[in-house]
Amino acid sequence: MSGQSITDRITAAQHSVTGSAITKTVCKATTHEIMGPKKKHLDYLIQCTNEMNVNIPQLADTLFERTANTSWVVVFKSLTATHNLMVYGNERFIQYLASRNTLFNLSNFLDKSGLQGYDMSTFIRRYSRYLNEKAVSYRQVAFDFTKVKRGSDGVMRTMSTEKLLKTVPIIQNQMDVLLDFNVNANELTNGVINAAFMLLFKDAIRLFAAYNEGIINLLEKYFDMKKVQCKEGLDVYKKFLTRMTRISEFLKVAEQVGIDRGDIPDLSQAPSSLLDALEQHLASLEGKKVKDSTAASRASTLSSAVSSLANTGMSLTRVDERERQAALEEEQARLKALKEQRLKELQRNPAIATTDSSPVSTAGGTVNSVPVIDLFSTPRFPASPTPQQPQNSQSLNVDFDSVFGNNTNANNLESTDVLGGILKPTVTSLTNQSTPLNGQQPHKLVSNDLDSSLANLVGNLGMSNGTAKNDLHWSQPGERKLTGGTNWQPKTAPSTTWNPANMAPSVVAFPATTPTGMMAYAMPPQMGSMMMTQPGLLYSQPGIRQANPFGTNPGAQVTELRIHTHNWCQIREREMLA
Repeated sequence: MSGQSITDRITAAQHSVTGSAITKTVCKATTHEIMGPKKKHLDYLIQCTNEMNVNIPQLADTLFERTANTSWVVVFKSLTATHNLMVYGNERFIQYLASRNTLFNLSNFLDKSGLQGYDMSTFIRRYSRYLNEKAVSYRQVAFDFTKVKRGSDGVMRTMSTEKLLKTVPIIQNQMDVLLDFNVNANELTNGVINAAFMLLFKDAIRLFAAYNEGIINLLEKYFDMKKVQCKEGLDVYKKFLTRMTRISEFLKVAEQVGIDRGDIPDLSQAPSSLLDALEQHLASLEGKKVKDSTAASRASTLSSAVSSLANTGMSLTRVDERERQAALEEEQARLKALKEQRLKELQRNPAIATTDSSPVSTAGGTVNSVPVIDLFSTPRFPASPTPQQPQNSQSLNVDFDSVFGNNTNANNLESTDVLGGILKPTVTSLTNQSTPLNGQQPHKLVSNDLDSSLANLVGNLGMSNGTAKNDLHWSQPGERKLTGGTNWQPKTAPSTTWNPANMAPSVVAFPATTPTGMMAYAMPPQMGSMMMTQPGLLYSQPGIRQANPFGTNPGAQVTELRIHTHNWCQIREREMLA
């Protein structure tokens, strides 16, 4: 089975159609090709973990779904891709894995498609167990042992005794599961398992470096511990010696498969006399008979052991630094190659360097840019354009004719006056009114005189043969309470007996409490005449009086407009008095 299968291509095409780039990349990194995941796919997924708009749970779930495949190649590569993201990706990824109750459930995985499937299924089960343990370790201590700060001021060297005795066993468990991968050089026969082994090799070096520094801290505090702590510390140290032997065998396998000798650290074991000194100290605390040993001899043994372990730590650090330097050089080489490629493209097509990525361009020292359109700004309209200024077709044009239901005089508006006057409704004049008020021509609007405009508005209320138009839908005025001055007297409610002949007019131009003298006081003559004569004019119109008080009252619409007109007149009066 070599190359991408038809299933891989169909799956990638489906995700291309749906636009899920992350899912497509995961499928590309976990194809049926018997080789490790391609670096370009892993780099893309690593970059995705650093983007805040990427859904980390969805990315992890996509990798989990790929492990449900029946092919050992797809499953093994899915585990390798997950391990890469745990090591080199953003910490958010491993935090999410640590927050899950279960990760990879591959303890019973078995690919029966061939002999190679049987062999690789064993390493898949071991590998998935290590990744689970790595996430569990992060959950317990809230950091990754392979990424902690090392040195004399590192995390493991500055940890307290109580915390140290709880933390070192967690490292031991993770180290045990890693070494349980237990692969031989002759079993590393394909690119898939080789990629997983390289990640385990790097994890083993960093994990053992943190383990080694924890043991150094433990030995420095051992002779000052309590009896119970000394017993736990001695057990931890004995397990450390066992794991040092196992890690040495693991490194030998790495050397056999072609890893550079400079990338393999030298492990220096502590002298065996240290173990004797630790056991004798614990026996003395328990009250047993032990050989007499001076404090100077114990200090010398401890110093020698710490020095040996420190050399091991320095060797591990050098390996880590070499890997970091190699990665930096690789990135610099890639950047240099990209720059050279860009320069070649510019030489072949110099026009690309001008405006291919810039929204503005310079020509003759000037900057040419497209004006920015603010979609949320308020449109500006000219308040009173001059006659010489052409009328803008997009200017505000208020059509009072459509509001009042009359379009007969739409052509009488001046083309150069847009909102120049105040209140310019054009309605049909009264048919039985022989002379317009104030000598104005019918339908002639005074644009700059407020008082004349109000008078013309009241005199030109649209009444056709005493019948109100049906297109006016003004609401009936609500209840109004009568309040007034000293001359106000409450009116008695009308009796239920209705007499059409004695019915009071239903249209009242002004409230009863408003003195007529006050309305005409200090007002222009034309305004005063309008206020005094207009009610009688309205009462004389046919059809104004309502025959049935409980039926529809078309005069109420006129009353509402008159009330608004009166309120405006009062405001004008106060301004003139002021």
